[in-house]
Amino acid sequence: MTFWVVPAAYVLLLRRPADGSAGADEVLLQLRRNTGYRDGHWAAGAAGHVEPGETVFEAACREAEEELGITVTPDALAPLTVMHRTQSNRSPIDERVDFFFAVRRWSGRAVGKETAKIGGLRWFALDDLPEPVVPHEKVVLDGLLSGALPAVVAHGFDGR
Repeated sequence: MTFWVVPAAYVLLLRRPADGSAGADEVLLQLRRNTGYRDGHWAAGAAGHVEPGETVFEAACREAEEELGITVTPDALAPLTVMHRTQSNRSPIDERVDFFFAVRRWSGRAVGKETAKIGGLRWFALDDLPEPVVPHEKVVLDGLLSGALPAVVAHGFDGR
């Protein structure tokens, strides 16, 4: 069977707790709506497919601007993990490679620019995430919190 891999870039904006405590880092999440995929789930503040001729770094910076109205430069992108995932439904377009980046420096104020697709935009402590979070993204957030996030992760293969 022939298939193609769909690459995507995920931008996880991180900050120290807003109250100045020594608690877990906070991550900016958006509540998905009207997207056709995992609506009603919390997800990365910015994410999207890599466009033809675009690097994953360019895609991450573009998505941050398009979805959040902030400027992220490539040198601010800290690679977290790469996830190879599938839904195991044997669809030729259901093979995905997701590149996750942490960002702690950006310019501008993060706001939900795609208002028809965002039901909310909030900061959450990594140890107090909302429910539900998109499952494959929850794997990354949990690994980020524990400090045990592998460089490469497989997700959705035969229950893994």
